[in-house]
Amino acid sequence: MLSLALAERFHGEIVNCDSVAMYREFEIGTAKPTAAERARVPHHMLDVVDPCGFITAGEYARQARKVLQQIKARGALPIVVGGTGLYLRALLEGLFVGPQRSEELRERLRQRVDEKGLPGYLHRLLTRLDPAAARKIHVHDTPKLLRAIEVCLASQTKMSEMWKQGRDLLQGFRIVRLGLDPDRKALYERINQRAQRMFDDGLSEETLTLLEKYGAAPRPLSALGYKQAVALMRGEFEREGAVQAAQQAHRNYAKRQMTWFRREPDVTWICGFGDDARVRSEAIRKIEDMQQTT
Repeated sequence: MLSLALAERFHGEIVNCDSVAMYREFEIGTAKPTAAERARVPHHMLDVVDPCGFITAGEYARQARKVLQQIKARGALPIVVGGTGLYLRALLEGLFVGPQRSEELRERLRQRVDEKGLPGYLHRLLTRLDPAAARKIHVHDTPKLLRAIEVCLASQTKMSEMWKQGRDLLQGFRIVRLGLDPDRKALYERINQRAQRMFDDGLSEETLTLLEKYGAAPRPLSALGYKQAVALMRGEFEREGAVQAAQQAHRNYAKRQMTWFRREPDVTWICGFGDDARVRSEAIRKIEDMQQTT
């Protein structure tokens, strides 16, 4: 893993930025670092949320910024790792100050979706309320659509207008953004293998245990892999069908991730996977170049 190699090379500590890996008891489907990997270098922002809890991008940013300052005070290098783009943006750039989350409003919106029974209802609603925001949010990205509609209705202000307000940028750090850009075919092969391995390693059994303990309440049960395992438990899939559905969902998510991060500024893209020696050498050089210019 690239992050481990960089942490060991530069006296670093790893800060998780995968939203699902922040939840306790969700292990197999999140591919969290193993106990041996955590023993090699310190890891942060893993297992910090109860299974039935919730952490917003803003709360993640507040907690992670404290962690970054603590790592810096120890004379170590913070290495933020993960692919949840909104949480990373909140950490580095801050978020606009919007109205508080309203579960009552969100539940009413979900009921409307169920009543309408039509795909794209939330996106069409947001298009009427805030066309500029709707153009930037994928039609199937329900959490972001709900938040954008919530902001528009609760604040009587378009979310796209609130985006223009000043943000609380992360201060006191020089930032190097590294992105991996492997061959698409090879990436999809690895994604398929990983999804298969999750089920082979007991994802269905882990999901069943979580359902028996907490019911359907934990939000990560709708995340990639877990969602398909839940469907398997409900008899909506045979095992092979669940694996294939998980593989397809992961491939689709990888495409959306790449689209998101391609729009992010100042990302240095390295072709290949993090376990490639050439990729590691190039990443090391980028960090060394940054340190030399500090």
